Amino acid sequence: MRGTFHSIARRAAFVCAAALVIAALAGCGAVDRVRGTTTTSVGATTDKEARYVSPENPLARPIQVGWTSARASHCGFVFNPDQLRADFLASEARMGVPPEMMPKIEHAYDYTRQSVAESIKDDINYCSKDRTAAIRRDLNRYLTGDYEPTARMAR
Repeated sequence: MRGTFHSIARRAAFVCAAALVIAALAGCGAVDRVRGTTTTSVGATTDKEARYVSPENPLARPIQVGWTSARASHCGFVFNPDQLRADFLASEARMGVPPEMMPKIEHAYDYTRQSVAESIKDDINYCSKDRTAAIRRDLNRYLTGDYEPTARMAR
């Protein structure tokens, strides 16, 4: 009997926490942006757009991690981009992102990674010393599970 009570209490706590997150996001219009009900696109279309995404943007994490993955791949970093994506999405799910919002996060990540890769593919001077140092810092942070949206082009 006691195990059942704890199981119900844990589920209720999770539902309450998820409801609070949704309510907080709804208050600032973030749910609309994540759901795609605003006119803004999902993800970044260029290197510059990804670089300057606001940390308050509900899609800042997938945009910046996808951006870093595209940049690191372009500059020849040895890592598994598919594993980075899987680890990032698993982290988002563990943080309590509602399941119905996960497709938007996946789309923002994939769209940004593909768009940025396309926008930088012909730039032979892209991988400068300062830029690769910034990419290395961000990529290493992401590979350890820290996905806070603080990536920048070069520091």
